Amino acid sequence: MKAVIIKEFQDDLAPYFLSINKEWIEKFFSIEAFDREQLENPRKNIVDKGGQVWFAEYKGQIVGTAAMRWVEDGVYELIKMGVTPQAQGRSIGQLLAESAVQWAKGQGANRVVLYSNTCLSPAIRLYHRLGFVEVPIESGKYQRCDIKMEIVF
Repeated sequence: MKAVIIKEFQDDLAPYFLSINKEWIEKFFSIEAFDREQLENPRKNIVDKGGQVWFAEYKGQIVGTAAMRWVEDGVYELIKMGVTPQAQGRSIGQLLAESAVQWAKGQGANRVVLYSNTCLSPAIRLYHRLGFVEVPIESGKYQRCDIKMEIVF
């Protein structure tokens, strides 16, 4: 089996950030205004604001993506993590999440938060394996989210 290569943001990879995330979001939910902003211009809305976006390449194809959004000093939010259906089951999501969490630590983060939905049980199990724990969620933060998790360093 060929190795998975994790790449940091490059402008030419931005279309994959949109297509991969749009696929899973529309499968389970609907695209919200904040999604559109992040997905259509990740450089302006994530990278230039102190965050980062990663892409997973497997067998020469971009098959996954994840991002860290800067929230405030010491805090980042793991967002927009998705893997194409054909590439699922190969620990690609785990590699993306680990890369993102390590990067956040390197930026001086003392906490990473994420918001998700419990219907995405494989993702929730992955977050638990990585050390995330459930914490109270603010009402009205995101329409589709019913769980907030965090990892503290």
